[in-house]
Amino acid sequence: MKKTDKQLLVIFGASGDLTVRKLIPAIFNLYKEGHLPKKFAVLGTSRSDLTDEQFRNKVVYESDFLKKEIAAHDKSFIDDFANRLFYEDLGGSYEGPYTGLKSRIDSLNDEFGLKDNVIFYLSTPPKIYELIAKNLSDQGYGKNGSKGWSRLIVEKPFGYSLETAKALNKGIQQYFEEPQIYRIDHYLGKETVQNLLVTRFSNSIFEPLWNRNYIHHVEITNAESVGVGSRGGYYDKSGALRDMFQNHLMQIVSLVAMEPPIDSNPESIRDEKVKALKSIRHLNEETFYSNTTRGQYLASTINGKEVKGYREEEGVAEGSMTETYAAIKFFIDNWRWEGVPFYVRTAKCMPTKVTEVVIHFKPTHHRLFQGTNSDNQLIIRVQPDEGVLMKFGVKVPGQGFKVENANLDFYYTDLVDTYVMEAYERLLLDAMQGDATLYARADEVEAAWAFVDPILEEWKTNREKMHGYPAGTWGPQFADNLIEGKNCWRNPGPNLADSEDYCEL
Repeated sequence: MKKTDKQLLVIFGASGDLTVRKLIPAIFNLYKEGHLPKKFAVLGTSRSDLTDEQFRNKVVYESDFLKKEIAAHDKSFIDDFANRLFYEDLGGSYEGPYTGLKSRIDSLNDEFGLKDNVIFYLSTPPKIYELIAKNLSDQGYGKNGSKGWSRLIVEKPFGYSLETAKALNKGIQQYFEEPQIYRIDHYLGKETVQNLLVTRFSNSIFEPLWNRNYIHHVEITNAESVGVGSRGGYYDKSGALRDMFQNHLMQIVSLVAMEPPIDSNPESIRDEKVKALKSIRHLNEETFYSNTTRGQYLASTINGKEVKGYREEEGVAEGSMTETYAAIKFFIDNWRWEGVPFYVRTAKCMPTKVTEVVIHFKPTHHRLFQGTNSDNQLIIRVQPDEGVLMKFGVKVPGQGFKVENANLDFYYTDLVDTYVMEAYERLLLDAMQGDATLYARADEVEAAWAFVDPILEEWKTNREKMHGYPAGTWGPQFADNLIEGKNCWRNPGPNLADSEDYCEL
């Protein structure tokens, strides 16, 4: 384990939902598991008028997300954690100056002996990231820091387009150096996403086959079983491509496609991820509509319950052309992946909640056993039922050589004696230790936007190519046309080994 310096975590937007639901529970689990330094404190700040005691009640004692933990531990243990939490009111505005906040930080530094090491977590709208960074710089943090270190964690969405992402990067980098900036994507905190690197680069049975000579195509699915619900107003300005594809799924693509890094340090890994993203072939007028599909879920009945269509959801504009389903086919122009199609889809109101990567290997060059039913796949399940499954052909007992698929699998639940960190726990601990491996770099964010932006622009100008699909189904049938030579996706079930469709290459 790396050493974690004594430090202060300052959370902007601390009165909001993310702090109660994710951040404080993650910090508590790090505290419970002994990962925090002995000298550590949290300072929440926002425009709400709260005392230290009110803040502690809100995020600890009255939190539904810590209810089980409070019941399972002595009151003194919970109190010791809560007494490390403090709150400073910004006075109703993020405009600044942050003189009161700076005074409180200095006071906690002296009280806990934190050596002026501080992380600023911006759980706020991205439009005020630059403003907060400037105000912190005015108080001697970021590039202006002269004593301990300071780091800035920012939440997604990082930009609304390539242009806005570049502007946001430029704005923040005026006040904080790039190595001080941590752009968080909670998907990279998932053990199964990180396991992509280990599966590839620590196993000689996979890396020699991880190329165009042996892989037929790569398929990545992110499905959510729910609709937009109360987020209709927000989602209608975002859509599936911005909400999931540009960030989470492009991160997964980069891990699947990257070249081996020279070592395991953060910059070496991120260098290779950027190279992979920059190698993606951008779509043009000739290939655009044969390589993309978008759709919206329609009203349907699921398990006897009536489900609204997207355009009937609260907050969604009448006649909205915002996609709730997006499927993209693309190629990566380098030696490793030349000619290998990548199929990536994300959607709302699907039959189940699931995220997985499927590596489809090419069939044997000479089909010795004709008419057999063998399709080699490596399936990496990100969520739920996290694990890895390999499909391979075995002989069915009896006469002849009838071949069927068999499964060789591993499940994270089998590691009963190992504590598996939640995504925010791992990412927060990495930031505390100065490890940026699982955080996005500026050029990485911009490379992803460079591919996605033209798709969004084309969909914005062409209002005709929108396909409907009944809620609770696997999306528009039109999307099956993307899959070369198969005409169907792997439609996974809630369990790793389940699949509704079998399609022979």
